[in-house]
Formats: sequence, structure tokens, C-alpha cells
Amino acid sequence: MKKANLLIFLLLPFFCIAQSTFKLKGKIASEITPLEWADVSILNSEEKIVDGTTTKQDGTFEINLKKGSYKIGVSLLGFEEYEKEISIENNTDLGIIILKESATNLVEVVVQSKKKTIEQKTDRLVYNLENNVTNVGGDALSAINTAPGVVVQNNTINILGKGTSRVMIDGRIIELTGEELNSFLKSISASDIKNIEIISNPPAKYDAEGTGGLINIIMKKGVRDSWKNTTTVSYDQNKFGVSTLRDNFFYNKNKFRFSASVNAKTGYINATDDLKIYFPDGLSHMKSVTKVKTENLSGKLALDYDLSERTTIGFQYLNDRNNPDFKSDISIHNYNTQNQLDKITLNKSNTDRGSGNQTYNAHLITKLDSLKRKLSFDVDYFNYDSKFDRNFIANNYTPDMIFTDVNQAGRNISNQDIDNWSFKADMEHPLQTINLSYGAKMSFTNSISDILYYNTITGTPELDPNQSNRFKYTENNQAVYVNADKKINEKWNFQLGLRLENTQTTGFSETLNQETENNYLKLFPTFYASYKKNENNTFSLNYGKRINRPRFDLLNPFRIYISSNSYSEGNPFLKPSFSDNFEFAHSYKEILRTSVFVNSVTNGYGVLFTSNPETNTQIVTRENYFKNLSYGVGESYSATFADWWSSENSLYFLGAKTEFIKDIDATPSNSLQIDFSTNNTFILGKTTKLQIDFAYSTPFKSGLYEIGYTSSFDIGFKQDLFNKTMQIAFLANDIFNTSYLKDFTSVVNGVKQVYDQKESNRFVRLSVVYNFGNKKINVKERAFGNQEEKKRTGN
Repeated sequence: MKKANLLIFLLLPFFCIAQSTFKLKGKIASEITPLEWADVSILNSEEKIVDGTTTKQDGTFEINLKKGSYKIGVSLLGFEEYEKEISIENNTDLGIIILKESATNLVEVVVQSKKKTIEQKTDRLVYNLENNVTNVGGDALSAINTAPGVVVQNNTINILGKGTSRVMIDGRIIELTGEELNSFLKSISASDIKNIEIISNPPAKYDAEGTGGLINIIMKKGVRDSWKNTTTVSYDQNKFGVSTLRDNFFYNKNKFRFSASVNAKTGYINATDDLKIYFPDGLSHMKSVTKVKTENLSGKLALDYDLSERTTIGFQYLNDRNNPDFKSDISIHNYNTQNQLDKITLNKSNTDRGSGNQTYNAHLITKLDSLKRKLSFDVDYFNYDSKFDRNFIANNYTPDMIFTDVNQAGRNISNQDIDNWSFKADMEHPLQTINLSYGAKMSFTNSISDILYYNTITGTPELDPNQSNRFKYTENNQAVYVNADKKINEKWNFQLGLRLENTQTTGFSETLNQETENNYLKLFPTFYASYKKNENNTFSLNYGKRINRPRFDLLNPFRIYISSNSYSEGNPFLKPSFSDNFEFAHSYKEILRTSVFVNSVTNGYGVLFTSNPETNTQIVTRENYFKNLSYGVGESYSATFADWWSSENSLYFLGAKTEFIKDIDATPSNSLQIDFSTNNTFILGKTTKLQIDFAYSTPFKSGLYEIGYTSSFDIGFKQDLFNKTMQIAFLANDIFNTSYLKDFTSVVNGVKQVYDQKESNRFVRLSVVYNFGNKKINVKERAFGNQEEKKRTGN
């Protein structure tokens, strides 16, 4: 706390610096008449809106600004957008700005196709996914997977060369990870996403959680003084079929903004697993075929209200329910040392699964004065509950399929309930010399997990207390941060941040009567520097320190059986890992982007696929077992080969050096990985687009594991109808069925394991999207000088 007090003491004098403002005014008109309701936006050097207003009945506007360089933007439906660089040294009158009327629909299509798909900002990469046809009818998870430098595989979202990433929606962390996070993201329509921000080194304002940085999903908001409804129907066909219905409604009038969405999905997908374990006494080969129910119902409500020209309050509610029941047929073929089939075990199971989460958010945003000081408060509550009830029986057979005995029979019941409260306050405090922001956050988490195991081999369920447990876990976190950015001149810009997080965790196993505590106080600095050499070349350097805390379920010490010869168990002694991330980047004409990065992970934890050769049993556990230095070079190229052909391409060269910090009877190995992707959009006419995407990743070694190649080839087609109010889209995803996890190999305790997993990545999708609404509602009053709040509506 002494560090935090010293920091606040050093920064306190800056809060008292006074500054003057100047008046910027002008008039917006067409070639024949003044234009009312034109949106006037003022952007800083980072292309962020800092102020704005709308024109009066005579087309005039006035804005107060402090001294500096800005960009003014003017937009109005039916007219071409206007932009101009301005410098404010004193009171400024821009005179009359003439807007030109928009040309034909054909011109609109051409302009739309040239909208930048990727935009490089100081501390993040912005991906505008609407240009990618394959996202039509898709969900947020598939949209993230099309973002440059991001890979979704095996229930994890990774920024290439960085690691596992946390996900936010509109700047608010989703308190889910792994399979639960993926299920939630599948309930969000890709058509409701405005853009996706890839923040490999998040500023101090954001939680320090996640070695792989943050993925921030920015949702679309209703256009001012209008209402709109979007209905999407899609059908996916893999081995089975999945139907999806989504409806999204936006309403925005005067001071009130409201949105609601409902998403429903039903059907089945097919999943197959293949595992080879080379025990000393012979090979054990497991094959699993699973039919997984896809049953989801989710909804969202959001409203905002302007209490005044400077103050807005709002509320959001999200509810997501999943029922992914599944039935598995597992066969295990055991061979002797002469590779002769010794016995066969057939394991049949039925699993009743269910999960749900609810999120509540209340927020207040207020401008304190004309100096653009802005204060915001957020209160969030999150609840997640899940159940897992699995009945299985495993029978042994001779190679000739003659029944011998029952290997194992049981019932595994697991329940988890997580509650999280968080309170956050953020202050934007621009000064004459620097732009300052600071804030604080408190978070309180409680998790309760129950595991019951019944032995049913006799036909009568018998509770096994040695494999049953109740585990309680609490995690409290307090954080303060300060962030300052300074534009030295037209070429240099700096940003410096510091976040202090204090964390207390307690895990208690009732069965073992064992309590584990872990308390730590850590500083997380961030630094950014950018240099604009000229109009074509921009350089940047950034650094950030991050933390990766274990998921709640990974801390539960008891077993969940995967099959009769395979189980997974948590580790209550897991501790967080830390990473230091460095990146140097260069942008040429905003079409060629190069990044060089180095990331160092200490006390790293992860999954260990170990085994017990005496019982021929696979054990999946977690340990803090390594430290790692990863590095790489990434290139991305945005090309427009013709008015009808645009292309986004990326190429990454990745390497690593891994050391084991715990004796796990294994040897680390690393190799070069090359990842390539190309996304191509073809405009076949005013209303028709074709998308062809290809991605390939070479086989590589990383620490304990060796991973086989992956590739995918996708074709998408979109047709606009009825003046773009309806869209029909077709997608053939992973046509050659090569994007699955394959040859996932490890050697621990002298036992080699090779694992493959397929989850219906190859499918075809037909989608129909219908939009209708009123683009301009008659209003009785207007609000001026409220651009910060208006910006939240998407304008």
C-alpha cells in the first residue's frame, strides 16, 4: 500500500492544473440549404471521439475544446461523410461546410467494400468483421476465430505467440473460461458485433488477468432516433443438424435507448476422440464416439437513459442456459508387447449436463465539467451454475467379443455454483500537459463444488466417500490503477500505466478437512510509445506485465471419470503464473503491419497427461511445472487487387524455449511454428459477395507437447435482397475436415500418449437475415453537447 500512496501523492499536483478552452463553431449545409441533425464529431490523434454535438435548425454548431490538434468529422444520412484535420490555438470559425449528397447504390457498395477490415491503434488491433461473409449467420466464437492472429482450438482462445486470452463485451470481463466461455459466445450473434479489439498488451485500466491479453467484443448499438429489428434463421448440417433462431431489437429516441435480444439453438453435433497410450506392457487404444445435444436459450436486455446533457445511467441483463447432454460409446483395445489384441473394454455412458449464467450490470457515466473530465461507475453481479450427472458401465471382452466381467460401473455427479460481485469506478481527467485516467475496482468471488461418486457395479448404488468431496473457494481482489498518455508532438506519443492488485484466495476441502490459502500483492506496469515518421510509416513499442489465475474447477482436488481407465482431477495448490510481454511493431500505409514480440512466463501451469503404468490408467491433472520464453514475428497485409477483390493475409513465425521447474519425468522440446491465413472477398455485383478463406499451421513442438498440423478451407456466399433488408448466406466450413486437433503427443513417465479430437468442424450453413425498422423517429427535443453518451449508441 505504500507504493500506491506514494503514487497518488506524486500525481496529486497534476489534478490542480488549470487549463483554458476555445470555441470551435461552424455551419453545415448542402449546396442549397442548411442541414439540421448533422452529427459533428471531434477525434484526437488516436481516432477516439473526445467531443461532439448535432447541428441546430440553421445548420450551426458550437463546441468548446482545449488547445491541440484534432480531426473533425461530419455525417448525415444521405450525404457523404466529411473529415478535416484542424488545429485549435484560439477561437475558431470553420465557416460553411458543404456536404455532398450520396451517389447511387452502386457507389455505396464500392465504398462499403473499401472500409478497412483491420485498423491498427496504439494499444490494440481493431477487426471489422462485417466484410467477412463467413460471419453471416455465425456466432461470436466463430467471429473471433476469423480475427487476425487469433486461434480457437480445444476450448481455448489464443492470440498467436501470446497465450490464452480473456474475453470482454463492451469493456466488461466475462467471468467464464474454457468450455463454458465458448458456449456463452456461441449464444451471441456475429451480426450484432460492430468490431473485435485484439489487445495483446492491455492498458492499466483493464484487469491484469490473462497471459494472452484481451479480446474485446464491441456490440452494435441502435442508431440515433430510430428503431431496428434483425431476425436471423440459420441451419448447420454436419453429421447431424443444428437450427438457430436469433432476434435483436434496438430502439433509440431522445434520451432513451433500449435493446433486447433472444437466441435459441437446438440440434446435435458429433464428436470423436482417439487416444493411443503406449504402456510398457502394450498399447491401449481408446476410441470414443459422442452425440452431443446442442440446446441453448439466451437473452439480453439493455437500456440507457440520459438524466441530463452530461449524465447517463444504464442497466444490462444477460441470461444464458445450456443443456449439452451427450451419449458416448467408448471402446478400449488393449494389446500385449507383441502387439496382439489381449482384451476389449466397451464403455457406454449417458450424461445429463446443464449450465446457466446470469449477468447484471448497472452503470452511471457523467461529465463533470467542460474540461471533459468524465466519471463512470459500474456494479456487476455474475452467477454461474452447472450440473454433471454421468452413468457409465464398462464391460470386458475377449478378442473374440466374449463377455468376461464388468470392469467398472458408476455414477459421477458434479455440481458447481459461482457468484461474483464487482464494483468499479473510472475517471478520465485530461490536463493541459497530459491525459490522465485512474480508477479502482473490487471483486468478490465464491465458488462451491460438489462431487459425488457412486459405485454401481453390484446394481445397488454405493457412495464412495474417498471419491466424493465438497470444495469451497473464495477469491477477493482489490485493484487501483493510474494511466497517463502524452502527445509530445505530431510524431511522438507516450502512454504509461501502473496497476496494483491485491488478491486473497482460500480453498477448503470438506472431505480432506484441508484448507489452502494464497495471498499476494502485485504491481502490473504497462508502457506504450509510438513514433509517426511520416504519413506512410509508424513505429510502436509496448510492454506489459500480466497474471494468469487458475480456473475455479482446476482447484478442486477430486476426480471426474472420463472412462473406466481415465480420470481428471484438480489441484488445490495451483498458483498463478506471471508473464512479461514485449512487442515492437511497424505499420506501412496501414496495409502492411509487422510485429516482433517476446513473452516470458514464470511459474507456468498447465495440463499434464500422465499415466499409471501399473494399472494402465490415464490421469489428467494440473501443475505449476514450467517457465517459458516465447518469441515470434508476425506479418499482416491488407491488399486490394481490384475494385472487386480485397484480401487480408497474415504470416507468423513462432518459436519458444521451455524449461521444466518440477520433476515430471519428461524432457521439454520446442520447434518453429509457421501459421498462415488468407481471407479473400470478391464483389460479384452490387448485392453479391463471395468469400474464400484458407488457413494452415505447421506441426510444432512446444514444451511438453507436440502438435500436428491444422488447416481449413472455407467458402462463403452472400446475396442482398430487397434493398439490403434481407440477406441470404451460404457457408461451407472446413471443406476438407482438417482443422481438428491431431497428433497431440506427450511423453511422461516413459509413457507416450497421442490424442486426436474432432468436433463437427466440417459443416454447411444456410442463413437468412431480415432487417426492418424506422431510420428516423420524429423527436420533440434534442440534446446538445452530449457526444460522449451519444457515442455509446454507435454514432
